[in-house]
Amino acid sequence: MMSGAAVFDITGKVIVITGGNGKLGSAYVKACAEAGARVAVFDVAEKLSASLEGLENVRYYKVDITNKQSIEDATAEIEKEWGVPDVLVNNAGLDSPPGHGAGDENESFENYSLESWNAVWQVNGTGTFLCCQVIGGRMAQNKKGSIINISSMYGLVSPNQDMYEYKKEDGAPFVKPISYSASKSAILNLTRYLATYWGDKGVRVNTLAPGGVFDNQDERFLKEYAKRVPMRRMANVDEYNGAIIFLASDASSYMTGSTLVIDGGWTAW
Repeated sequence: MMSGAAVFDITGKVIVITGGNGKLGSAYVKACAEAGARVAVFDVAEKLSASLEGLENVRYYKVDITNKQSIEDATAEIEKEWGVPDVLVNNAGLDSPPGHGAGDENESFENYSLESWNAVWQVNGTGTFLCCQVIGGRMAQNKKGSIINISSMYGLVSPNQDMYEYKKEDGAPFVKPISYSASKSAILNLTRYLATYWGDKGVRVNTLAPGGVFDNQDERFLKEYAKRVPMRRMANVDEYNGAIIFLASDASSYMTGSTLVIDGGWTAW
């Protein structure tokens, strides 16, 4: 029986992180690698982000998570080198698809396009489902594993559209689209379903629901955001790393089907 800091040890664990080149994804990759894990990065880019180059025990796989064969091929390669993954972090996600950042669909729900809805759901919903199916399935066969599905505070509550009122001053009214919230909410029950489905197979499945992350946003946005969160600020990019290591490690060995909310208190109001 481990105690103290030892229960958080992830040394040698094989961890797959989707969307690992992104802002949060790369923070998770770095934190896990520096903690001694072997990390497989899944992303659609041609190569590993420059910020992650040089890290020991990090492998890059160009993977389209909406394509089951792509996931299966990469997983087979990982198994050849390192064995069956111990941890899957379903981090890849779209807020709104490329090329759809303006126009009528960002001004009202009524005009939001089916194309945008489908694009976001394809990554956030289908991509997460397929990674769970392929990698989680291998974990179940191996009788151990931890899946960490990344949702959002907007998977728990709806966006406060009043926060974007200042955009009208720019002559470009903005409505936070529905697809992100709806897809991130679906993640919560996907987690609960799989936690019960694989509960006797040694596979734990939990959700991390983070709040917004500081990324040099418009000062007006930051001011409006801060008004609505008890801690009066957005998260720093590294403030979710501890949760990832906790959920990946034996420190959370009796936790499954749960949602860990880290949002500065946004959902407390």
